[in-house]
Amino acid sequence: MSLRPVVGIICCARDVDGVPAQTVLSRYITATLRYADAAGVLIPALPELMRADEVVPLIDGLLLTGSPSNIDPKHYGDPVEEPPGPFDPGRDTMVLALVQEMINRSKPIFGICRGFQELNVAFGGTLRRDMAEHPALLAHHAPPEMVFPAMYEHVHEVDLIHGGLLHEAMGKERITVNSVHFQGIDRLGEGLTVEARASDGVVEAFSAVRNGAPVLAVQWHPEWRTAENHDSQAFFAIMGRMLRGEDLSVP
Repeated sequence: MSLRPVVGIICCARDVDGVPAQTVLSRYITATLRYADAAGVLIPALPELMRADEVVPLIDGLLLTGSPSNIDPKHYGDPVEEPPGPFDPGRDTMVLALVQEMINRSKPIFGICRGFQELNVAFGGTLRRDMAEHPALLAHHAPPEMVFPAMYEHVHEVDLIHGGLLHEAMGKERITVNSVHFQGIDRLGEGLTVEARASDGVVEAFSAVRNGAPVLAVQWHPEWRTAENHDSQAFFAIMGRMLRGEDLSVP
């Protein structure tokens, strides 16, 4: 039996009953292992105790998950005095180092929600923080009275860019996605190719190849109830093919 590729899945720092913990929501793990047909290991966001170059040789791909925390604006040059948190400085530091090391070793990187935003920042892009309230935009987050899990019922359509990776793999011009993000892309990072946009023009997915390292990231949450959504399953299937170095031009 051949071994499956191993995906490193980043952890977040959270407080569990008053005790510091490194956590990953199970849905990111189960969707990756099942639909990308991969094995997985969790990567603590503890840069003071471990280095990216110690971890990256042990994995075949990297998944940057969603999180309640925001990226500190200092990482994309925003001098705002009181940025909206919460923040996870250990994850910020660890992820930026992991991304660079993955690129150095030409290994694939995937991002979901915060992970999508982290990759944009890692590629020199910037973020905006008004995605739920700007009058010229769709409401990209559920209304404040909606709470988990109902907020994941807040959806909108995105247009897949013709000829793009997602368009070719899914065989669709448009899909419906959940939308639960307060922050999003302002300036797109260098070398990133737009894969999907919302009707207001907001970038919802991108891809890239840097130093032979494939990159694919989405702003929505394909790990949410993946078993009920064929488009979400397709996202993880693409992950699996990228992990195995397959030619994505061949369906």
